Amino acid sequence: METPIYTMGIDVGSNFIKLVLMDYSDDPKLLDKQTEKIRKRNPTQLADEMINSMLEKQNLKYEDVAYLASTGEGDLVKRKRGHFYGMTTHARGANFFYPDARTVLDLGAFYVRAIKITDGARVQDYKMTGQCASGSGQFVENISRYLGLSIEEVGEVSLQSNDPEVSSGICAVLAETDVINMVSRGISTPNIIKGIHLSIASRVIKLLSSLRAESPIILTGGMAMNKGLIQAMEEQLKETGKAFEIKSHPDSSYAGAIGAALWGGYRHLKLLEKKLVISEA
Repeated sequence: METPIYTMGIDVGSNFIKLVLMDYSDDPKLLDKQTEKIRKRNPTQLADEMINSMLEKQNLKYEDVAYLASTGEGDLVKRKRGHFYGMTTHARGANFFYPDARTVLDLGAFYVRAIKITDGARVQDYKMTGQCASGSGQFVENISRYLGLSIEEVGEVSLQSNDPEVSSGICAVLAETDVINMVSRGISTPNIIKGIHLSIASRVIKLLSSLRAESPIILTGGMAMNKGLIQAMEEQLKETGKAFEIKSHPDSSYAGAIGAALWGGYRHLKLLEKKLVISEA
């Protein structure tokens, strides 16, 4: 039996920290995962606590981990061996889920990023929305809180819509004002949420078109498991006649952390090869 090569990937986002443990030997496997909402906690301390907790759970010492790689706000991680940019880690994570991935759609807290990738999960090109756009995960979370919903409920509620009303505001502030007006006019919560999803979906399709994206489109990030948003995207694609296949994975929110762990394993083996060449010289 091959000796495991343990790698860890940690994705420090604006609202959440995601951590994974992988075995990079032979056929890479996801061994464990953990996510924590930052809230008002110190991200550096929280990241360290999560690493220690996972090591203890798996009966491992830090020295047993071949490579700890960060992505996102990686400067906040004290014990990392290396850092990888978000586009490269989400590309690699999407490729881990679906080797046929050609385009990755990272649905983040403050922007949406569309990334074209090669067979080997290398980034070819990308397009992204601006931070002011009302198409972000943070915007959806703010609206859901205003409507008395948890972020986990939003997708299912959206599926109950029968007459969605689309927000006209591109800026998040204006869009939130639209939502307040909808509530005062008695528009139902499902129809408001579905309208928001349709508005986001419309911008996402334009983003994919400007990138000249290729199918399949793999969703990653915090909104990747939002059933209401996925349905809205599929409806928008049908209306525009674009033949994109949309795919999501149960671990899509961990794509950045998984990609970091995988690139960390790759770098670890390259460093070992380099040391071997030097020792033989």
